[in-house]
Amino acid sequence: MEFIITIFSLAILLFSVIIHELAHGYVAYSLGDPTAKYQGRLTLNPIKHLDLFGSIILPLLLFFAGSPMLLGWAKPVPVNPYNFTDQKWGALKVSLAGPLTNIALALLFGIIIRFTPLSFFVVVPGLLIIFSFIVHINIILALFNLVPIPPLDGHWVLFKFIPSQYDYVRDFLSQYGIFILLLLLFTGGLQFLGTLAQIFFSAITGI
Repeated sequence: MEFIITIFSLAILLFSVIIHELAHGYVAYSLGDPTAKYQGRLTLNPIKHLDLFGSIILPLLLFFAGSPMLLGWAKPVPVNPYNFTDQKWGALKVSLAGPLTNIALALLFGIIIRFTPLSFFVVVPGLLIIFSFIVHINIILALFNLVPIPPLDGHWVLFKFIPSQYDYVRDFLSQYGIFILLLLLFTGGLQFLGTLAQIFFSAITGI
């Protein structure tokens, strides 16, 4: 049973990170940048989006390490911000599209859970578990990606509003962000995200 749950969790995680990247690509396309489209990345085909480390190795490492959170990412969609019709806010819009899409998925399936009679889930065994996974994983992904450390989406928000006198912070994070992120992941520095996710999960689903 645990093996089946793990497979479902990994499948939902993969689907969610692909939707996340598609959101970046489609918003970039709507702003005048066709880069992702020309490179065949505006597709649900998982092969186009798989990242060896972020989509496979990291989730498995976290699982075997007994982490309470399954995290990962897909291969980032290529974006050329110089093509944006909105040069001031375009990059920020594209970066926030991914987390906001994960939030939308969590809200959609969470509302279904909240307002669907329990008797329906009894008739369709396992559906409540699957929907719950979708809500929880997408909340985690949204929170994780909003952490203001490169290469996560949240760093675009930080870099957009950080004063110029703190350029050294921007430079430091750009150079060492991925190492800081991995250190936090494997030392439990991001465990607070799990607590926040549980709070939001209960608020949305009523469970």
